[in-house]
Amino acid sequence: MPLSPKLELRQRQSLVMTPQLQQSIKLLQLSSLDLAEYVEQEVAKNPLLEQDETVKHNEEFSEQNTETGDSSEAELGIIELESSVTETPLDIDINEVMEIDEYSVGLNTSIQTVGAHSEHQGLSGLEARFENEIARKDTLRDHLLTQLGEEISDPVKRLIGVQLIDSLNDSGYLTSDLEAIASNIGCDHNLIEDTLLELQDFDPPGVFARDLSECLSIQLNEQDRCDPAMELMIRHLDLVAQNDISSLCKLCSVDAEDIAEMVNEIRGLNPKPGLAFGAEVTQTVVPDVFVNKHTKGGWLVRLNSENLPKVLVNLNYYSKVSAKATNEEDRSYLSENLNAANWLVKALDQRAKTILKVATEIVTQQNGFMADGVGKLRPLNLRDIANKIEMHESTVSRVTANKYIETPRGIYPMKYFFTPAIPSARGTGTHSAESVRAIIRSLIDKEDLNAILSDDKIVEILRTNDIDIARRTVAKYRDAMHIPSSIQRKRQKKS
Repeated sequence: MPLSPKLELRQRQSLVMTPQLQQSIKLLQLSSLDLAEYVEQEVAKNPLLEQDETVKHNEEFSEQNTETGDSSEAELGIIELESSVTETPLDIDINEVMEIDEYSVGLNTSIQTVGAHSEHQGLSGLEARFENEIARKDTLRDHLLTQLGEEISDPVKRLIGVQLIDSLNDSGYLTSDLEAIASNIGCDHNLIEDTLLELQDFDPPGVFARDLSECLSIQLNEQDRCDPAMELMIRHLDLVAQNDISSLCKLCSVDAEDIAEMVNEIRGLNPKPGLAFGAEVTQTVVPDVFVNKHTKGGWLVRLNSENLPKVLVNLNYYSKVSAKATNEEDRSYLSENLNAANWLVKALDQRAKTILKVATEIVTQQNGFMADGVGKLRPLNLRDIANKIEMHESTVSRVTANKYIETPRGIYPMKYFFTPAIPSARGTGTHSAESVRAIIRSLIDKEDLNAILSDDKIVEILRTNDIDIARRTVAKYRDAMHIPSSIQRKRQKKS
């Protein structure tokens, strides 16, 4: 066969994801906070997009009627579904309002938006800023830097002190290796050790410790309670955690009464002294979907309209500006922005519909959980939902990521309702892993001091309740719930 260049014409099919399709997929898995941030960025760079904050009368009327239950099925948009879980029909409220007018195109699902009132309303800018400064709490770093300036005068030690303060975590523990700090600032390791000892006298007691034992030792030294027996106990905190009184008595050479007093002293200490100054602010979970009991029976499933950004396309502005566009570049710019704005509105609309569709099917499948709690949680996987709503598993996975449902049982991540199946002992069905965990916790909570349940005993009880489970699985579930072993529980109950 001759080796020479030649031209060939081939025809093939391939799936190419456009940038808009990629962004649509990205929107599905965004949380409500991330979605709001994304929409704000799009509105900022697209002059044809607006965020509508007006209050619509029909939305208020719909919300009031939903709460009172006086509206008709046509007004609520209730859909009756024959559930495979229960014989009673499942009523679903799809609370979606589509509004397209001369000036706007978009999904309008939000209810009245109440703006957050400033605590400084009525104050001048200077007064408000002054009040903010007074209300602001010092951080751990600020608190330690103030002490560093007051207690240590040596400029070299101050430099080392700043490096050590910057190496603390939120709990007040030193996370960096002293050798690494010495190498970074070109300083003698012994000088850093001496500086660290001085810093460990700072407030709050226990700060600058490198582990839990050192943290507790610093606090006990300040209280003048770190005698040889206590020091030995601090070095063997694993025995304290196991409540092994006999071993602690032999180790510290004291009786059980003294051990009990020493353990109480340790429990009165602060294992994370830095947290007194606060840590990273925790975001409040805001549900994306509400599930409520309907007055006529079944469940009412609706989107959290306050979580959905209302984006409008200003067609009036587009018509005015496009009429004055004189060159091709300007007309092309306006056309691209109009297409992008229309796409975003449609993508947000499709996202909301998809979330509601998946949430509706989850409620349908987990009807027992909604009515009776975790004991009735069914085994469920992504494929079950995907087959029912005729979507791909990856789409369902993206929809359920970072989303929360508010149910009569509390607020849960959508992922919570997908649990593996544990076979029945008689081979007649399956049980949800989450419901089995709840049963294990209930059994352990009700156990008596004279009848502590071992993992083997729990397996026997579960099998009498038609749950086929191995002992190692029980141990794994127990460890995941941070429940100690039967021996440790017995020691704790005796103490």
